[in-house]
Amino acid sequence: MKKILGAILLAVFFCILTSAINAQRKSQFGKVCGDPTAACRNRENFQPYELPFEYGKNAVITQSQLFYAIILKSIRLNADDSNCANAIPERDRTDAQILFPHNMVFVMRCWESGQNSYTNVADHVSFIGVYAGTTPAQANAFLKTVKATGKFNRATLRRTRVQINGT
Repeated sequence: MKKILGAILLAVFFCILTSAINAQRKSQFGKVCGDPTAACRNRENFQPYELPFEYGKNAVITQSQLFYAIILKSIRLNADDSNCANAIPERDRTDAQILFPHNMVFVMRCWESGQNSYTNVADHVSFIGVYAGTTPAQANAFLKTVKATGKFNRATLRRTRVQINGT
């Protein structure tokens, strides 16, 4: 009897533990707001040049779900990042946004606490990118669209996450 009761308690414990871990995983990575014309719960917390994503309340360090971005242009920064603020002008972003009205165009200029940064990106690099979807098929199809404009022949595909470290 004691063995059965122990086994039942152990099974209940593992069910609770598994549920807690899965709930934490689901809430850990926020949905990217890749279409600038669609509603986004946290959009007002981001600068116009940042790729917004949904995240929980009181989040200080948070990341988005994985997604694909097309890097339209990148620039190597000075070793001290002294040229990061002017590396990619806002006009370049807004011009690109006009070309892709349903895919958010975003820029990584300087890394500062509380602002977006992106995974799978080299240090001391500034870039302008455009949201390309969550699957390889979506991303590759959109890459063809981007290259068809004739303006971004060196565009490349990158799988990344957007993240915020507000500490």
